[in-house]
Amino acid sequence: MKFPITRWRATVLLAFLALLLGIPAAASASYAAPSTGWIRLGNLSAATSAVDVYLYPSGASSPQLVLPDVAYGTVSAYQVVGPGGYSVKMRPAGSSASSQPVLTDDVTVQAGRSYTVAALSMTGQAAQLKTIDDSLTTPTNKSLVRVIQASSHQKNVKFHCSCAPGAAGDIVSHASSGSVSAYAPIPPGTWTMSATGPSGQASLPVTLVGSTVHTEVVIDGSSGIEIVNLVDAVGAGQPPTGGASTGFGGTA
Repeated sequence: MKFPITRWRATVLLAFLALLLGIPAAASASYAAPSTGWIRLGNLSAATSAVDVYLYPSGASSPQLVLPDVAYGTVSAYQVVGPGGYSVKMRPAGSSASSQPVLTDDVTVQAGRSYTVAALSMTGQAAQLKTIDDSLTTPTNKSLVRVIQASSHQKNVKFHCSCAPGAAGDIVSHASSGSVSAYAPIPPGTWTMSATGPSGQASLPVTLVGSTVHTEVVIDGSSGIEIVNLVDAVGAGQPPTGGASTGFGGTA
């Protein structure tokens, strides 16, 4: 008579232990760290003609990604990549994949991080590839906004947000060509972003939603400087994926 009772108790105990041990495991899985990173590629150098952009894993001879005919003012959507080292090479558009690249750079991708690799022309220097760390997190109920100054015609640009009057609304006051500003926290809303240089001005209404991250790019357009709004993150530490509305912009 005692054996069935003992076996029943053992079964209940084992089930209880399995449930107890399973709870932390399930909770940990819900908060598992990202196993991939993100990278987007662009041509933000007015001195660089359209290029074919190649992304190679370190040590590989075959590219993981090829973006053809990337014109000035264009930035790709984010691409999901595994953590590790990569080489970015830009060749004149339409040239052979074995031809000499005009620009090269190496980037190390960390899991859960995102990056922009773009051709930029610094004041008084030749165009170069620059790897820029992108933010995926924001202060509570805020957006983050930064500025990439990619205009070669305007050597010094003030970039202002209408979210605050006067100097308080200046995200950057003296942005030289090829510079990247720090992120500035801005409250949600639809604001007018304006870029003012020595001989030109541009403005663009931008709607900011809480927990999003934006990069405003100042470029040379067909009728003067222009502003391109890029979205770096859409909340919860995730970059936007695909689509011209979140990944591309510029004169092309």
